[in-house]
Amino acid sequence: MKVLVTGAAGFIGSHVSLYLLERGDEVVGLDNLNDYYDVNLKLDRLKRVEQHKHAFNFTFVKMSVEDREGMEALFAEHKFDKVVHLAAQAGVRYSLENPHAYIDANIVGYMNVLEGCRHNKVAHLVYASSSSVYGANESMPFSVHDNVDHPVSLYAASKKANELMAHTYSHLYNLPTTGLRFFTVYGPWGRPDMALFLFTKAILEDKPIKVFNYGKHRRDFTYIDDIVEGIIRTLDHNAEANPEWSGKNPDPGSSKAPWKVYNIGAQTPVELMDYIETLESHLGKVAEKELLPLQLGDVPDTYADVEALVTDVDYRPQTNINEGIGNFVKWYKDYFGV
Repeated sequence: MKVLVTGAAGFIGSHVSLYLLERGDEVVGLDNLNDYYDVNLKLDRLKRVEQHKHAFNFTFVKMSVEDREGMEALFAEHKFDKVVHLAAQAGVRYSLENPHAYIDANIVGYMNVLEGCRHNKVAHLVYASSSSVYGANESMPFSVHDNVDHPVSLYAASKKANELMAHTYSHLYNLPTTGLRFFTVYGPWGRPDMALFLFTKAILEDKPIKVFNYGKHRRDFTYIDDIVEGIIRTLDHNAEANPEWSGKNPDPGSSKAPWKVYNIGAQTPVELMDYIETLESHLGKVAEKELLPLQLGDVPDTYADVEALVTDVDYRPQTNINEGIGNFVKWYKDYFGV
């Protein structure tokens, strides 16, 4: 297949690109290489992809998804079979500081991807949603059959909007779309703005770490390899209409259109303090902790019900936090020469 991967220099996007190249697909990777975090890390991820043995099947395009004319030309030129849309302005906390960035990338940019798919007969669009869409919902584990109408950050609202926009295109134009609600992704080549990266850096530099909600909140930490496995399995399994869907008792997780949403998580929530203790054991150092209240926009707990993904594509997360954190620490020390 010829696959467009947006956000190809990102944490998840670079791993997905490598997986697709490894199995013989042709990949066009798009990224604007913005400075939301260290651009050098993005360039180094990209270098890994460009040094793959099948790199002759990889084309990099530096462009923002908000570039309407550029996106139209890209889709028209390449006639992609499928699209994995991972480019977005990420981060719950940053959305409190710079809300316009989320509208530009996550709404306007996403619209350009939908239009590209619609006008160029793309067979399947798989896109990144987020566990943050569950917002104020406290029913555990989070299920795709739950209502998600109460987001608590603009980032979450933008991801919920993506799911709704996808549904209209699936309904109006019969475009198969699948939204993947990622649960706290971590692992080698991860994002520097996320907890594991921040904690590791601070502990190694003998600086205190900020522990929100006094360390009592739980996260369904999901290792990058398990996330990629879920993305690829759904990419290969085009979204289909649910023939039993009823407008009288509407299921939020499926549709009479070829539209689906899935959770991708480890299905094993871990308390933040336990996560930190595991990291400390791999670093051989104890963190100095600054205990703080829950931050605005955050939710206390996340816990993924992945039953739908198991049923449809036989998804099975394989990596526990001890193994996953160990892999990250090894990468971090190698990458930064610690």
